[in-house]
Amino acid sequence: MSAEQLAELSDLFVVAAVLLYVVAMLGFAIELAFGRARGGKAAERRQAEVRQPVAVGAGAAGAVSETIGSDAEAAVSGAETPAAGATADVAAPVPASPAAARAGTVALVLAWIGWAANLAAIVTRGLAVDRWPWGNMYEFVVAICFAAVTAFLVTQLRHNVRFMGAFVMVTAALGLGLAVKVFYTAAGPVVPALDSYWIAIHVTAAIIASGLFTLAGVSGVLYLLRGDGVSRLPSREVLEKAAHRAIIFAFPVWTFAVIAGALWADRAWGRYWGWDPKEVWSFITWVAYAAYLHAKATAGWRGRAAMIVQLVAFGCLLFNLIGVNIFIDGLHSYADVD
Repeated sequence: MSAEQLAELSDLFVVAAVLLYVVAMLGFAIELAFGRARGGKAAERRQAEVRQPVAVGAGAAGAVSETIGSDAEAAVSGAETPAAGATADVAAPVPASPAAARAGTVALVLAWIGWAANLAAIVTRGLAVDRWPWGNMYEFVVAICFAAVTAFLVTQLRHNVRFMGAFVMVTAALGLGLAVKVFYTAAGPVVPALDSYWIAIHVTAAIIASGLFTLAGVSGVLYLLRGDGVSRLPSREVLEKAAHRAIIFAFPVWTFAVIAGALWADRAWGRYWGWDPKEVWSFITWVAYAAYLHAKATAGWRGRAAMIVQLVAFGCLLFNLIGVNIFIDGLHSYADVD
């Protein structure tokens, strides 16, 4: 195939990925809307108050065995078993609709197909331009959307995070739509400063870290939206743990990206640091996420305060990735947006 045909095929794959992500988002939304509701902190406290201690002596072993059996059965079925003696207002959460569970499964399959289309768009774009396919804002945003979906799907393989699916899919679909409508750049060569093997090192690391930070940002938003009452979202503790886990992985990768960028700058412009807007905001983003991790590790910050700090850091990341390229002139202004 010619370069023009490969470029057109890449564009078609991007459109296909958008459509698949949108349909997957609808499936995840149906599962979230009609899935199993979970009790909040108030319900947990009421359950603790009515929970009866296990008797000691004859029959205790049978009671323990019966309790463990019922708990195990509940864990397998995904339902929560109410404590013995619980009153009506502390009843088990609303069970999931079978149709909602099927919608979530179909959505997950579609998300994987959309991921494959997103990957195919990147590969065919790279073949069309005969270089690493993230030399402008269009290619960069397409790659970040791919990284965000990859982070979600890989996490789903080890932990049940389907509750994030609708939000990750809509983020990826909007990002790809923005890339097509606003940032689109025809396939072609890049500026001389980007014609280097460092683009495969520095930009790839930035893309991977940005995908993981996006997953953490989604968790942070859900944390703030989640109330204390019954909700179809998991507990705030689960959301906070998901965000923290993603940042723990992303932060060293972002650190490496900043260092690699300095090495590339020295090779391209003869200095490691020049107070270019992109360099400044990359460092500000690094400091913001470092502040979050430092607060979690030393000051013991938990809950809402920690989530707000990491969302501020995520805002810095978004401005660094998009805002700097569009609104501020500098050596990194490769957006190619009129």
